[in-house]
Amino acid sequence: VQLQASGGGLVQPGESLRLSCAASGTHFSFNAMGWYRQAPGKQRELVADISSGGSTNYADSLKGRFTISRTNAENTVYLQMSSLKPEDTAGYYCWGRLGRAGYWGQGTLVTVSS
Repeated sequence: VQLQASGGGLVQPGESLRLSCAASGTHFSFNAMGWYRQAPGKQRELVADISSGGSTNYADSLKGRFTISRTNAENTVYLQMSSLKPEDTAGYYCWGRLGRAGYWGQGTLVTVSS
């Protein structure tokens, strides 16, 4: 099972960006999928996650700016990020739980700078 993240890049403050993460190697729907991020010199932190039923959970500091969604049939999770700030600069990693096993994607870099 592999998770492939995409969509990162360089944006200016205030702009939006959409990340995608597609799973391959399984026909089963992930129980939960989500996004974490890790800025240079900092620990990896939860951004948001979403269950197969659509229940979502966000980091308090990101509520209102970030929206997570998924398509169960395609085992794909998305992260819509708006009003981006320089402090959102980080590597963004997708994650998925299938049964008792957890899987990580390779990460995609988001840089917010003018």
